[in-house]
Amino acid sequence: MHIKYINVSIKISHIFLLFGFLFIYSLGFGQQKSRVIIKHANAYRYNENIGKDVQRLIGDVVIRQDSTFFYCDSAYINEATNSFEAFSNVHIKVNDTVDVYGSRLLYDGNTKIAELFDSVKLVDKNTVLTTNHLIYNRNTKTALYDVGGKIVNKDNILVSKMGLYFTATRTFHFRKDVVLTNPDQETYSDTLIYNTNNETAYFLGPTVIRGKESTIYCEDGWYDTKQDLSKLNKRPSITNKDQTITADSLHYDNNTMFGKAMGHVRIIDTLHKVILSGKRGELWDSKGMSYVTDSAVAITYDDEDSLFIHSDTMWLNFDEDRNAKVMRAYYGVRYYRKMLQGKCDSLSYNMADSTIRLYGEPVIWSGKNQLTSDSIAIAISGNKVDSLMMYNTAFIVSRDSTSTYNQIRGKNMVAYFTKNELSKINVSGNSQTIYYVREEDGYLIGVDIAESSSMTIRIKNNDIQTISYQSTVDEDMFPESELSEEETKLKGFSWQNLLRPVSKHDIFRNDDY
Repeated sequence: MHIKYINVSIKISHIFLLFGFLFIYSLGFGQQKSRVIIKHANAYRYNENIGKDVQRLIGDVVIRQDSTFFYCDSAYINEATNSFEAFSNVHIKVNDTVDVYGSRLLYDGNTKIAELFDSVKLVDKNTVLTTNHLIYNRNTKTALYDVGGKIVNKDNILVSKMGLYFTATRTFHFRKDVVLTNPDQETYSDTLIYNTNNETAYFLGPTVIRGKESTIYCEDGWYDTKQDLSKLNKRPSITNKDQTITADSLHYDNNTMFGKAMGHVRIIDTLHKVILSGKRGELWDSKGMSYVTDSAVAITYDDEDSLFIHSDTMWLNFDEDRNAKVMRAYYGVRYYRKMLQGKCDSLSYNMADSTIRLYGEPVIWSGKNQLTSDSIAIAISGNKVDSLMMYNTAFIVSRDSTSTYNQIRGKNMVAYFTKNELSKINVSGNSQTIYYVREEDGYLIGVDIAESSSMTIRIKNNDIQTISYQSTVDEDMFPESELSEEETKLKGFSWQNLLRPVSKHDIFRNDDY
């Protein structure tokens, strides 16, 4: 594969050169011919051995064709073929803005094509091109180099193996090992077009832009070095120390530090192991915030499992070093992890204390257990669920049978997890339980109903193992037949299992919003 790549690269280079030479030479024919005229020389010499129609011009040589003047120290001119060869301190005065210099020149007055060698320099207003071989066509106003060249345009410096310059539009076409540098960044490209009038670079192949804090990759797009604007297409990416953003297209204004991403947007934060994705997004670097929307998903991952979160819009806040601080999800939040699922209206994830906070009728499912409260906070340790806090009317329900449910209710609860499974729950404030006590074979002994100010429930394999009371308890065991349906439900009971996400793909279901 490597050999094939090299061969393809060579072919593309040859095509570029062939195009350049054909463009340079083809338009040189069929033009109205004008004569090459000697304007001045300190001395004239003729030697038939040099050529029957050739004159040797020596000292302060000036030759003109049309409005273009040629200067050199000496020259051989052939008036019969309307051509000449110039030596030393060669200077072509093309017009008021374009001057070309070199050590040796071959010029054909019929095609109006000049070929310069050694220490060649083309100057066009604020642009200077240097190379060791240049072909300049006066008809097409184009210059071609094929042995490497360097272009300096204000703060921008460009080098490449091959290049074609259109002086009429002041546009360069670069090919092979292209490098553009300025005080802010370096650009490496396969194929690049640069317009010196508007100081804009157009990328037509694999391109890498390295700035002080980030690296950009793209295969199509443009960068306005004067206005500091860029538009990148074909799945470009921007990478800094801990983050990478990719999209179908990226648009960034470095002046306002505002960026826009469109199509299959993906933001990866390797420091906090968070991935954000959506169909479009925007970024405000100066304000330290960005968002993605339209099928937005956040993924937090570890070595064992990943948590998938979906909402209408995902916001990410970061500090001046672009370190993520807070992620927020708004409207219709659903999330899925193998051992933990849930839904709520909105969510925030604080990277500093590794805490996820749920708002707006939050529900969490862990194994057989459903947890609800006015608000819930989940503490993460090592990218794993460590514990969760439920505030104001906390409620835990687990299905006992088709129509019966074990229930725990209290003002506040703290639930602890071991290996991402619910293992212990501390309930404080008006603690109440309804628990169906069964033999090992499933035979129902009775329904235990208890009240206490605080209690501790231990859970194993998602089943309640023990209930311990830390204060006075009011407890009774009843036969199921003696209790009405209302008496087997604690105040605020709500079984919402139909809303439970069953896979990472199910988080996009929004039939309940």
